[in-house]
Amino acid sequence: MSAAAAPGRSVGRGGKSDILHHPITRSVLPFLNGGAAGMIATSVIQPVDMVKVRIQLAGEGVGKGAIRPSAFKVAGDIIKQGKFLDLYSGLSAGLLRQAVYTTARMGFFTTFMNKITTSAKAEGRPVTFGERTLAALSAGGLGAVLGNPADLALIRMQSDGMRPLAERKNYTSVVNALRRIAGEEGVVALWNGCLPTLDLQRSRHLINAEVGRGIAASAVAGFFASFFSLPFDFVKTRLQKQTKGPDGKLPYKGSLDCAVKVAKEEGLLRFYRGFGTYYVRIAPHAMLTVLFADWFLKLTG
Repeated sequence: MSAAAAPGRSVGRGGKSDILHHPITRSVLPFLNGGAAGMIATSVIQPVDMVKVRIQLAGEGVGKGAIRPSAFKVAGDIIKQGKFLDLYSGLSAGLLRQAVYTTARMGFFTTFMNKITTSAKAEGRPVTFGERTLAALSAGGLGAVLGNPADLALIRMQSDGMRPLAERKNYTSVVNALRRIAGEEGVVALWNGCLPTLDLQRSRHLINAEVGRGIAASAVAGFFASFFSLPFDFVKTRLQKQTKGPDGKLPYKGSLDCAVKVAKEEGLLRFYRGFGTYYVRIAPHAMLTVLFADWFLKLTG
């Protein structure tokens, strides 16, 4: 007869003590796996995200006659003005955002779904679409709120190169950006754009929850999520980029004011400019996140 496991140690497969199968470890792994998967996906997609943000901010306040730069022209201009690595501006903020947002979103979603599944099995029924949707929306909302400061820092770092040289902040890292933004504008400013971010996550997760999981499903979900969420992402980007002018006022008072002004001054189609770039950023990121999350799950299962 084998010896009993030591107190506080879990017994894994084959009767062996295995820290990976300790209850605490199992509860933390969904968060760690999700965060790591998101960070790897962000490292790959960051240049596309950089171009997406520049397209959304191009022609701001100019009106309907503004130049409409293509993704290739934007990328080329960034490289010409600096160097290829400038496409990775804000990467530290992007990684922090994933470390917070994706870690929380996927971790909470897995935790919520485990509880829902256990309850459904006990009642002898399948998990309903409503329950899965509620889990996705709750997890996405929590992740969005927690990750908003890093998201805002990312937008500020990516858009800094669009300012005149004398007005650039030249943030050195996400920590530097967060510290300076909080010091100059107040801690609450770190949550600018939080409401459209929540709307953005709701639109994405409603589709993801319905389409399902997997590489092909993520590609399909990515297309529809891009179509429905791009206007919210556009407003979020504009709100997070804005700073007070010489008169001490912000260009936009909030989400609705931003949407109305853009529609009036730049046209409704402005919300969908750069759709292709946005999809190329959303779909591959979703697919890579799922791919690496599943791989980590198998590795730590």
